[in-house]
Amino acid sequence: MLLQRLSSGLMALMLELVGIQPAHLNTVQLLAWQDAALFSLPSEPDPAAASVIKQSLKGWSTKGLATSNQGVWMQSGMTRLANNQGTVPLPAASLTKIATTLAALQHWGPNHQFETLVSATGPIKNGVLQGDLVITGSGDPFFVWEEAIALGNTLNKQGIRRVTGRLIVTGDFYMNYQENQLLSAQMLASGMNSALWSRAVTLHYSRMRKGTPKPQVAIAGGVAIASYPIPKKYELIRHRSLPLTQILKELNIYSNNAMSEMLATSLGGAKVVAKLASQTADVPQQEIQLINGSGLGMENRISPRAACAMLMAIERSLKPHQLTVADLFPVSGRDNRGTLLTRNIPQGTVIKTGTLREVSALAGVMPTRDRGLVWFAIINRGGDIASFKAQQDQILTQLSKQWGTASLPKVTTTNIQASLGDTRRNEIISEVRIPLEDLKIRESKSNS
Repeated sequence: MLLQRLSSGLMALMLELVGIQPAHLNTVQLLAWQDAALFSLPSEPDPAAASVIKQSLKGWSTKGLATSNQGVWMQSGMTRLANNQGTVPLPAASLTKIATTLAALQHWGPNHQFETLVSATGPIKNGVLQGDLVITGSGDPFFVWEEAIALGNTLNKQGIRRVTGRLIVTGDFYMNYQENQLLSAQMLASGMNSALWSRAVTLHYSRMRKGTPKPQVAIAGGVAIASYPIPKKYELIRHRSLPLTQILKELNIYSNNAMSEMLATSLGGAKVVAKLASQTADVPQQEIQLINGSGLGMENRISPRAACAMLMAIERSLKPHQLTVADLFPVSGRDNRGTLLTRNIPQGTVIKTGTLREVSALAGVMPTRDRGLVWFAIINRGGDIASFKAQQDQILTQLSKQWGTASLPKVTTTNIQASLGDTRRNEIISEVRIPLEDLKIRESKSNS
């Protein structure tokens, strides 16, 4: 007991020496310090990081850019390696999506799948649904052409090739990142009927598994949006989205604003996202100020320290599921598409970019030989975007050479294209062709 008290006291003294109050640390952080070797904790700041950042700040200042607008934070474990305006909330552009990603993980968990229910209001006879086809959404942000094609094929499997009524959409249903429900409904009707395919749909179909049938579900009555539940219907299919991990990976690779906004809306809005992210990352809420879930707007402000803290919180939440941040964000040297196409970042670095007007931001984690995982956030404002991006890449490249490289992080997330349009995610709830007379009996009983 005496030794434990001495250890705790010594740990508190060490924390105060580096300017950290023990009361402000969470349990995970305290354990990390407690397990650290007493005389092996690296110095703060890191000489190499401090030198590289000092040179960059000098270069930006020479160009007439205020150093107060250039935010930098780097840390390895509990050790801060570099800092400039690190705790100041700055316009973060698409680094906002880190907050949305963290909030989504906390709310739903990595394996969550959004459900879209397909129902009918009439009987099925000789391949014809004599009534309406009802789609009830629950906020799936990644329902695309391939998913519509698969849904049409599942309806064909149930014997439905024509609908005499309408395609009615209710709930939160989005398609192809389109928040306008009427347009989403029209695209769904087209996707399920190959006779209406445009060249774009045909292109997406060509990427699907060889031998995938072309669906034929003709909607005779057009499409409609209902703001209220349809009471007299029976469920046919329960469509499940891709797991949340795959959705978030695709969202972050392309920095998709619409997908991020849909998730934020489902979570309750920007204020809910900011509060949940700050609580989970254990940073002051003033360092995460959001007006939306995507980053569109200079009013979205995040401190560089908060960006790193959120990424570290994501890593902690994924660890029990044998996943890492590399499963949710693009990895240099592996995900050579989307926002990584024009970057020159050390291989194995997991990144999230952000670009908006005069703002360029970059955050992520770089595996190194000497410093282990280095978490970083660089937020630049006020100059040429291309120049900012080049300098950010150069900073990471210089430090990677200084600290040495490490192996690429393991990624569990499967190939997205192979997963889209998989009919196994369409659960057939009812294969019963309900006669019209039986349906009337059901309705009369429910009204009595």
